[in-house]
Amino acid sequence: MPEEYYYQQNDYIGSGLAFPLQINVQGGIQLSSSTPNIEESIIIILRTDLGERVYRPNFGSRLSELVFEPMNVQTLLLIRLYVEEALEMWEPRITLKEVRADPDPIRGKVDIIIEYQPKDSPDTRSLVYPFYLSPVGENAREF
Repeated sequence: MPEEYYYQQNDYIGSGLAFPLQINVQGGIQLSSSTPNIEESIIIILRTDLGERVYRPNFGSRLSELVFEPMNVQTLLLIRLYVEEALEMWEPRITLKEVRADPDPIRGKVDIIIEYQPKDSPDTRSLVYPFYLSPVGENAREF
């Protein structure tokens, strides 16, 4: 009974195609479900530029607008804002707890730490999404 209840409770999460698209052992398309499906969805949302999808031009995030911006406090705040906007709009299966931007000026990247909770679940999860602002070392002195 407890195992049955768990699967019914997480039924709303659903399943979908695995990202990146893969072939399973039987030769069919690999599917993902539960938490991996949510994490794949978050990555797809953050990697998709606004206007990139033909029939859904508002899908995605504005993160690509920040590529080649200087690594400073304003850029870090915009990263957090753009991630929060996109996930609150396009991932209804989660409650967003916190978005942090952890800069690495030597590598020209920001680790975006997303803490979320799947709805109707007591679990808090964390996902780290690396976002590169510039080539290695280009803006190392600006932060």
